[in-house]
Amino acid sequence: MIERYVWELQGADETQVAVVGGKGAHLGGLSRIEGIRVPTGFCVTTDAFRRIMAEEPSIDDRIDQLSRLDPDDREAVRTLSAQIRRTIETIAVPGDIAASITRALARTGEQAAYAVRSSATAEDLPTASFAGQQDTYLNVVGPTAVLEHVSRCWASLFTERAVTYRERNGIDHRTVHMAVVVQQMAFPHAAGILFTADPVTGNRKVATVDAGFGLGEALVSGLVNPDVFKVRHGEVVAKTIAAKQRAVHALPAGGTQEVAIDSRRQEEPALTDEQVVRLVRLGRRIEARFGRSQDIEWCLVDDDFQIVQSRPITTLFPVPEIGDQENHVYLSVGHQQMMTDPMKPLGISMWQLTAMAPMLEAGGRLFVDATRRLAAPASRAGFLDLIGRSDPLIRDALETVIDRGDFVPSLPDAGPGGPPVRGASAPVETDPAVVTELIERSQKSVAALERDIRTKRGPELFDFLIEAFDEHKRVLGDPLNMQAIMAGMEATWWLNDKLQEWLGEKNAADTLTLSAPGNITSEMGLALLDVADVIRPWPEAVAFLRGVEHVDDTAFLDELAKVAGGTEARDAIEAYLDRYGMRCAGEIDITRPRWREHPTTLVPAILDNVRNFEPGAAERRFEEGRRKAQEKEQDVLSRLRDLPDGERKAEETKRMIDRVRTFIGYREYPKYGIVSRYFVYKQALLAEAERLVRADVLPEKEDVFYLTFQELHDIARSNQVDERLIQQRKDAFRSYRALTPPRVLTSDGEAVTGAYRRDDVPAGALTGLPVSAGTIEGRARVVLDMAEADLEPGDILVTTFTDPSWSTLFVGIAGLVTEVGGLMTHGAVIAREYGLPAVVGVDQATRLIRDGQRILVHGTDGYVEILP
Repeated sequence: MIERYVWELQGADETQVAVVGGKGAHLGGLSRIEGIRVPTGFCVTTDAFRRIMAEEPSIDDRIDQLSRLDPDDREAVRTLSAQIRRTIETIAVPGDIAASITRALARTGEQAAYAVRSSATAEDLPTASFAGQQDTYLNVVGPTAVLEHVSRCWASLFTERAVTYRERNGIDHRTVHMAVVVQQMAFPHAAGILFTADPVTGNRKVATVDAGFGLGEALVSGLVNPDVFKVRHGEVVAKTIAAKQRAVHALPAGGTQEVAIDSRRQEEPALTDEQVVRLVRLGRRIEARFGRSQDIEWCLVDDDFQIVQSRPITTLFPVPEIGDQENHVYLSVGHQQMMTDPMKPLGISMWQLTAMAPMLEAGGRLFVDATRRLAAPASRAGFLDLIGRSDPLIRDALETVIDRGDFVPSLPDAGPGGPPVRGASAPVETDPAVVTELIERSQKSVAALERDIRTKRGPELFDFLIEAFDEHKRVLGDPLNMQAIMAGMEATWWLNDKLQEWLGEKNAADTLTLSAPGNITSEMGLALLDVADVIRPWPEAVAFLRGVEHVDDTAFLDELAKVAGGTEARDAIEAYLDRYGMRCAGEIDITRPRWREHPTTLVPAILDNVRNFEPGAAERRFEEGRRKAQEKEQDVLSRLRDLPDGERKAEETKRMIDRVRTFIGYREYPKYGIVSRYFVYKQALLAEAERLVRADVLPEKEDVFYLTFQELHDIARSNQVDERLIQQRKDAFRSYRALTPPRVLTSDGEAVTGAYRRDDVPAGALTGLPVSAGTIEGRARVVLDMAEADLEPGDILVTTFTDPSWSTLFVGIAGLVTEVGGLMTHGAVIAREYGLPAVVGVDQATRLIRDGQRILVHGTDGYVEILP
């Protein structure tokens, strides 16, 4: 039966979230699945909640105040949300609403016991589960008690935890309404939770069942440890039986109580294996209905399972969609590109269209399918060697998958679809003219792109860009380009391997490559020191920069020019932007704001340079690095000559030192060429977006960021857009930000984690990959946003990852620790350029190291000690 204020549960389904809330909609959907039993009940609709809210106008003002609070101001949130709850609980339930609820109770039994459960419209959603954020009351007996607890559920929309959860998920309090589910109580022998995918590894083929005696509240509240069963392919493959000392049972007159479990039963399993397998089969039906992995609350009553809730598991990382049933192993592109944040759809599609290998999207991140490389024995060893030198954690994870023996198929040939194996390209002569020629080719290609794109509009622009993408890939795929990149990398590996073998010296190439010529990224950091030299003598210009948060980016440079010394400062920044303005944090995503678009992003680094350095610091640092490299070269060659067969060893080493200094700087240039082209593409696409806004096709030009390139191409032709699709993409992107991408992901959804497997690290130290030699002690500065960095000389930068844009901060720090990185990723290359001890790939470094702590970075041996 359906009334305005009460709906029978069986009459609801997933399309009616706005009426019965997320929980009610899911329960209604569950009740329609064959073989799934859901306790009988009804929903008090969101219309009743809106009616209650309208009874007290002061609530609106308090919600406005709540929306303006900082979610981190816990005390203010706690105080104001408590006021709102008290107000709602004191509002008398209107007579017609109370009558509707009482009639529904009469149909199911007035004096029966009920569970009264919150069901918000922003609850049990695919992108935010809201698990445990609002209230549930068990074993409520009698109409008066039910009405009282319905009011409490309405008020629980404003618990402190629910308010904070909405704030952190970007959900407006005013858009959320509360329905209430009232169901007949189940009095179970056992209860618990079924995850249709492994909640720890993400494996979609492994279900996990947590079980305990009595009501499920004992598990949810943490009162007892559950029995845990793992089920794969219809068979229990692992189980842990806990000592369950307590349980929660219902009281005859209402309410619940904790009870002790007889000692003889405590270590008995709450479920038999047969019951576990049967439960998982039910879970698979539910999963099929909702189309994604589920977190299911269940009860066992008289050997019959009843389902009391099912919600999506929102913490699982999505799996790339291939469309076949074969096994696949995917590698994260973001861990190689130093950008593990989610990318918007336009950024994803542009990278796919311009990349040199096929790439797949999942969770707003890019992956490559490495299955063929791993499947063919001929290519596997070289591939693992290349990967291992870059990121040992990825190699270890891949070896874990291979060692299982039954996941990666055996293929005779590697074929396309993976990164090139080390040594695949022919060697190139050690000649600086090679690098000069490559840079000139790239510059000419970018200049031609800038010239030819100016006149392109509408569909013609997109046709032009498709051709430009071919040129983009031609430049990147130039055999000479790959040969030059590999020459620098292989020379580095050779020097490190041979000098450790011959001299017992670790990572000698770190010093030998200091101030290598032609490194566009290290030059970028030093050039900002030169900008600071121009600004430092002008106090008014410095003062203006210190207050720049009050100036709009579009007016920043013009306003700067109005103060004493401002013209000089503006011209210096403009010159810097002319060369580096296409860069930014997360630059592989074309939608990220570039420094040219938001020049104030550079101000904190400029001010740090003004404060922390003397004039001429850039030239001095470069010359100091070159001097150290020369001294190291002389020292190494001298020691080698004293060894048996020393002249030959010294001669070979000298050739490799010349080779690494010729080519290692060029390692950074192809990325510079990519982002230079990207900025040209972006400016053209935003001009097209502005045309679509003027034509009333798009509300805002940045909406194009949530469309793929092909979708934007279609809109340019049709002048029609699906605004619902854009909103869905915005919601999905917001949810992706809460996910951590794995380095290695299987087609089963398993996030495979690697380990360093070292026994030479002190107890309590954080293990990572040594990428720049030396040892440094200093204050840790944990920085998650480059624009918020506040660094002093001697500080050690601790962050998640560093792409080239972060090099502007490297000139002012003493050491580097990152969660993501490899031997040849950008942060490592620039750390060596600047002589900064650095350890990368330190898992959870930004959580385990507190801002301001003293730490000791062992850049030669690859670990970090947190000092007392």
